[in-house]
Amino acid sequence: MRDPILPLDGHCRCGATHIRVTRLPLLTAACHCIGCQRMSASAFSLSVAIPSEGFAVTQGTTVPGGLHRDMHYFCPDCFSWMFTRPPGLDWLVNVRPTMLVATDWFAPFVETCRDEGLPWTLPVAPHSFAGLPAMQDYERLTGDYARAMGR
Repeated sequence: MRDPILPLDGHCRCGATHIRVTRLPLLTAACHCIGCQRMSASAFSLSVAIPSEGFAVTQGTTVPGGLHRDMHYFCPDCFSWMFTRPPGLDWLVNVRPTMLVATDWFAPFVETCRDEGLPWTLPVAPHSFAGLPAMQDYERLTGDYARAMGR
């Protein structure tokens, strides 16, 4: 694993909505919950936790959607799930790394909701949780991630 070269630019599938990341990730993750499986139409969703001040929509716009309309954001043209703004965590944006042009640096450091994961998916992250980690675990996990990145 290694840190990405900043800035990281990206866009939705149709190219109407563009994003930019200008701060290093706090954590990378794969979520195996049923909700993420259904929203991503895949076995899991991938996330890169970015400080809010290091993230911007640079072209186009996004619309809220999904089950929790106050946190998931999509391109209004192709409906690509681009990022999540978890309620109560205004300092954080979870970006879908597959929206970024450069993805060769990405690997999940944490896996969540393994107990809901499809049986053929195998844990690949250094940290794996049956459900969601407790909020107090995130400080340790982000510290472990920073050390793993050599920061």
